[in-house]
Amino acid sequence: MEKNTSLDFYDELSENYHLIFHDWYQAVQWQGNFFNGFIRSHYPRKDEEEIKLLDASCGIGTQSLGLAQHEFEVTATDLSPRSIERAKREAEKLGVQISFGTADFRTLDVDVPGQFEVFLSADNAVPHLLTDADLEKACRNFYDKLESDGLLVISIRDYDHEILKKQRATLPRVMDGGKRIAFQVWDWAEGTNAYITNQFIMQEIDGEWQTKVNKTTYRALLREELSEALRSARFQDIRWHMPAESGYYQPIVTARK
Repeated sequence: MEKNTSLDFYDELSENYHLIFHDWYQAVQWQGNFFNGFIRSHYPRKDEEEIKLLDASCGIGTQSLGLAQHEFEVTATDLSPRSIERAKREAEKLGVQISFGTADFRTLDVDVPGQFEVFLSADNAVPHLLTDADLEKACRNFYDKLESDGLLVISIRDYDHEILKKQRATLPRVMDGGKRIAFQVWDWAEGTNAYITNQFIMQEIDGEWQTKVNKTTYRALLREELSEALRSARFQDIRWHMPAESGYYQPIVTARK
């Protein structure tokens, strides 16, 4: 993760992150339902028992809050202290128990004690690791944070597709009867697979339009690149689950320790 870019992005966005969604609380419920079913289908020996899970890129709680309502013992960490503070408030509001903390993928070995049955990083957080060295270090930490036979679950954008077209912007989401619009503009770095995401949130408030823009850097991480980093970290049974199969909006990779 390039110095400060990811931390600043999520700190600055923490109070407005929900505005990217039509209904963030509804999204929390959907994510909880989805990952509860997905994880249990790939971790069948647990059936309906409580599962000890680490969400290592929890943000304001989009996945963690929902999973905590489905018999998961959730530890949720993020690089952004402000996102963690927001997630704590949301957990109190929803009445769910989650252990929160700040942690970096690259220093999970010292930031987070213990091991877990499931490691989760959803919604394109891993591509903030811009160098092979950082990616490999993170994958080794992911491995070490899992118990024997533990399950790894990561979702990222479909960069195998994105890299072919190098899109410049996402389609706008128009919400609140046309009074709120969210979209991204991507600035690709010449000759590399890195790009800057400019996240726009526009709102009409009291008859005037206000625009907020936050930016961060991603790496267009190809599936084979992530698979190779996981293999190097000694993960086994690495499998990709595409949206048409899983029903999730991003490709998901699973692996076992």
